[in-house]
Amino acid sequence: MKPFWRREPTKTDEKATEHNMIKMITMTGDYYYAWDGKLYESDIVRACIRPKVKAIGKLVGKHIRDDPKGGIKVNPEANIRFLLSEPNPYMTAQQMQEKVATQLCLNNNAFILIVRDENEKPVQLYPVPCVSAEAKYDSSGELFLKFLYRNGKSGTFRYADIIHLRHDYNEDDIFGDSPAPALTQMMNVIGTIDKGIIRAIKNSGIIRWLLTYSSSMREEDIKRNVEKFVENYLAVETDTFGAAGVDAKAKVERIEPKDYVPNAAQTDRTIERIYSFFNTNKKIVQSDYNEDEWNAYYESEIEPEVVQMHQTYTIGIFTRKERGFGNRIEFEANNLSCASLTTKLAFQAMVDRGAMLPNEWRATLNMAPIPGGDKPIRRLDTQVVNLVKEALGKMDSKNYMVTAEIITRLLDSAEGGDKKNEIQD
Repeated sequence: MKPFWRREPTKTDEKATEHNMIKMITMTGDYYYAWDGKLYESDIVRACIRPKVKAIGKLVGKHIRDDPKGGIKVNPEANIRFLLSEPNPYMTAQQMQEKVATQLCLNNNAFILIVRDENEKPVQLYPVPCVSAEAKYDSSGELFLKFLYRNGKSGTFRYADIIHLRHDYNEDDIFGDSPAPALTQMMNVIGTIDKGIIRAIKNSGIIRWLLTYSSSMREEDIKRNVEKFVENYLAVETDTFGAAGVDAKAKVERIEPKDYVPNAAQTDRTIERIYSFFNTNKKIVQSDYNEDEWNAYYESEIEPEVVQMHQTYTIGIFTRKERGFGNRIEFEANNLSCASLTTKLAFQAMVDRGAMLPNEWRATLNMAPIPGGDKPIRRLDTQVVNLVKEALGKMDSKNYMVTAEIITRLLDSAEGGDKKNEIQD
């Protein structure tokens, strides 16, 4: 077993190869000269994608086996459980998922290499830090991806060994469309605004007063007279109270710099356009949301990625036969962390009815699990339908008579016909 950067490139038939290619925006390209091709260095872009990246990093991957005979089993195999929690020796699952999510937001494409052992079982997962990816087909029609890395080296791998996440999947057969054309104009506007503000600040130190002398003077005399004028009339503390006087030998002129700085409304509208492109808003970026606003953001922006990760991880890790036996990968997210205390307490009804485990409920309250909390519980008045009738059918005659007497007393003590009819039912 070797890490993916040490593998030899797969040989392909160049004459029979059909290929297409994408360039990742981590390298300087034609679209990004305006801001040096480094989209991630923009504070606005980084603020837009950070909530989504952090939310995807908090997803917990689990191996689910839906066995018709043995029922549903969670993490039945230790090697898959370790693969999802410790994908490789250099990063945890949370760190790898954040790295992959960042690449997905910036490039609309993200790649994870599946390293397999001699038995074709997955043993490690690595995010692919490439600057470009090229799709190639060999003579038999199998798809390969050729990656170019930042150090100039390249590697080619079977597409079946790649977990490929993508956005804006439209024109290309393999890759998602690059966000570069849509972001170019907006990033140019933001860059121009920032440069204009910086230039205006720098221009604040230019010459604002001009002293013109009618007669020729030596340079040291001009400098001494200017310093004396500044000391007497432009100092913060002066005895002249802002009034200045000069003789006929000098003429004083005030120079007003005229720098154009865009107003706040124009800047805010441009930033709002970038927020809209990344499907976010100011409240999400500044963590000023309530539970309804976060739920709306989660369902529109994060949940589609969770579904995509379900399917791509399942197809990449398990064979078709293993998937036929009910093996799949699911990513769970605790989307109740931002819920109010009232909402969290309302989930007590789900715990009482066995729809939620006690420890799952405690996790929403940021409380540690308790022994026995991983078993579902159910209130006695929420039993399975016909359970009481089946229990009565299994009783002997003596116990049945006692139970019948108790029901009779309840009927006699019931007030109103509706309540009595309810007990009889």
